[in-house]
Amino acid sequence: MDAIILLVAFLAFMFIGIPVAYAMGLATLVTALWIDIPLEAVMIAISDGMSKFALLTIPFFVLAGAIMSEGGVARRLVELAKVFVGFIRGGLALVNVLASTLFGCLSGSSVADTASIGSVMIPEMVRNGYSKVFATNVTICGSVQAILVPPSHNSIIYSIATGGTVSIAALFMAGVFPGLLFGACLIGLILWKARREDFPTGRVVPLREALKIALDAVWGLITIVIILGGILSGMFTAIESGAVACAYAFFCTMVIYKEYKWRELPKLVHRVTKTVAMVMMVIGFAACFGYLMAIMQLPAKATQLFLSFTDNKYVMLMLINILLLLLGTFMDMAPMILICTPIMLPVVKAMGVDPVHFGMIMLLNLGIGLITPPVGPTLFVGCAIGKVTMEEVSRELWPFYGAMCSALLIVTYFPGLSLWLPRVLGY
Repeated sequence: MDAIILLVAFLAFMFIGIPVAYAMGLATLVTALWIDIPLEAVMIAISDGMSKFALLTIPFFVLAGAIMSEGGVARRLVELAKVFVGFIRGGLALVNVLASTLFGCLSGSSVADTASIGSVMIPEMVRNGYSKVFATNVTICGSVQAILVPPSHNSIIYSIATGGTVSIAALFMAGVFPGLLFGACLIGLILWKARREDFPTGRVVPLREALKIALDAVWGLITIVIILGGILSGMFTAIESGAVACAYAFFCTMVIYKEYKWRELPKLVHRVTKTVAMVMMVIGFAACFGYLMAIMQLPAKATQLFLSFTDNKYVMLMLINILLLLLGTFMDMAPMILICTPIMLPVVKAMGVDPVHFGMIMLLNLGIGLITPPVGPTLFVGCAIGKVTMEEVSRELWPFYGAMCSALLIVTYFPGLSLWLPRVLGY
């Protein structure tokens, strides 16, 4: 009965339009009063949830990504991608996906990836004969890679949702090959559509020009080396790598490229502060929500319920995939990770699924949810940039869902894809 009160209150608050973070907090307060738990205990749970040292990683990477985004890095990465794939039939669409892969390694955010790459690529694709809807779909789907590849903010949130039992560095490394696989599936779809619909081809970039473009883009790409190289070499932790990346992003943007004005920096910091504050609020309220779930033994009961359906690991993973895809259409990614991880992780661990592997499954599922109506923040941003309606985009998204779900199935049933690199590196 107590668990029903918690869940019904949460859904009721969401139904009347209260934001997810506040809905979790209010549902926790209502349930705490119902089961006579002191409100001081709830406040302590909120405080504990937001005081974890690992959370410092989030503002560092958000700020670094925002600085690089505003400083012209996205445009330079697009030009670099053109050197490699721009001359192929459908090349601009391939450039879009490849640029998203590269920028995802800087931003760690699907929405930031869509805003930065989309503002450059969507108008250019339209000028070269692609439809607005197709250009928007390629952009929003390609941006999902940022959720998987390091430094993914959502990998950090998943690590926190596991109680810190899963290393952030391990999750960063685990996302490399699933992210590349996801991009490869999108590229396969684009190549098929390019041949079928006779997409335009681009020009071959001359060697001298290609070298100039590469040299211009290399300063931004060094950020990826700093993040991954520093962690892998043991020079600094994932948290410290965020701070170093942030300092380098300032240097690269303000000293090397000089495309961002110092007087505009306070506005950028203000936007980053608002973003981080929203994330921290979700984490804090989710912590007290999880505190009550633990008191009511909801994760253990959910484990028993799931296991009563089937004891087959592969069937269970399929059921969880379907459930996460459905839930991801109605809620944003961060609260879904914080709510579902404590419930589902014990279930899959009981069946022998590695928590790092399950993290990749969850991130990819909920990443697809970011571009699925009715609640898809990345979808909304892409539609705004592409100047198309959500209905127009949704009607032509189905082939992309096929490519993305193919990647999801491979990641789900081939755990080595996620686990090989972390194990080789000793995580």
